Amino acid sequence: MERHDLLHEFPEFQDKIRQLKTSDTHFKDLFDQYDDLEHKIHRINTGEDVIIDEAMHEMKAKLLFIKDEIFSLLQK
Repeated sequence: MERHDLLHEFPEFQDKIRQLKTSDTHFKDLFDQYDDLEHKIHRINTGEDVIIDEAMHEMKAKLLFIKDEIFSLLQK
């Protein structure tokens, strides 16, 4: 199953992602939250962990919300 880390989701912003991770604490917090959720979802999708569908739906919704906020910050 394919991973969806931010460096692969936004390859055109790789340098900016690296720069913001070290200079912007809000961005770093969002990045860490996204990375943690993406890892958990990946483990569920590969069968390593099990979760009820409703909780999975909530996790994916939160992941998309964080991704949208990160994208907004990257566009500035």
